[in-house]
Amino acid sequence: MEENENYLKHYDSISSEVKYLNNSLVRLKILATLYDHPSNMKDLNKTTGLIYSSISSNMHKLELGGHVYLDLNKYYLANSTRLKIEQILELSDLINLLNEFFNILDKHLVNMIPNQSVAELYLLGKANLIESDSIDVYKMYNFIETALSNADEVKCVLPFYYENFNEKLNELAQNNKKVEVMVPVDIFEIFDEKSKIKNIYPFNSENTFLLIVTNELMILGLFKDDGYFDQNRLLTSKNDDSIKWANNLYKNFKIENK
Repeated sequence: MEENENYLKHYDSISSEVKYLNNSLVRLKILATLYDHPSNMKDLNKTTGLIYSSISSNMHKLELGGHVYLDLNKYYLANSTRLKIEQILELSDLINLLNEFFNILDKHLVNMIPNQSVAELYLLGKANLIESDSIDVYKMYNFIETALSNADEVKCVLPFYYENFNEKLNELAQNNKKVEVMVPVDIFEIFDEKSKIKNIYPFNSENTFLLIVTNELMILGLFKDDGYFDQNRLLTSKNDDSIKWANNLYKNFKIENK
């Protein structure tokens, strides 16, 4: 509760400035350019495509507000403004993610994802939605197999048995890699019989989700509301925050299914 209150106070203190920086496309173009590197007027004109009068007018306002400063004929972002631009860019990433994420959430079963993990969805701001196509109908499965082949350690929630996945996991286990898997109780015996993995845990839920977390990336797949696994869409990321989210999801789901 205290953390949320502190966040809200922090948000209130910066929201008016963030709104000012964010409510002009011209201003955002200039700030985004300066975020990447200091620039003079000529560079800003070339990079943004804006006319000199528009750049000049906005730079004057930004200077007066202490958002930028001029040094040796180049404009620089003030440190406080750089932090605010980072927040704007992160928010933009999250909005883009949610727009993509709705493609995988819409008409999919998500009630098995623990509430705590839903509350941490913001950590997926750098995740990508990948989809199969008519050219490569096995794209999702091949992607998962490649991820497993390259892993040094892996945690999985596997809602179904697939021989190729099991072979990859067995190879990791035989090479003394750290492997941990959760599987539905009704197919636990199949895994137990065919798997060389020591750490296999059963769970009772049906139509959950597919989750794979390695040392390098995370992969999330969902069931459609008709009860069939959606083998055409996966959410994946190599970003540290996304991997953190996936590890937390695995931990939360494991706790709920003890």
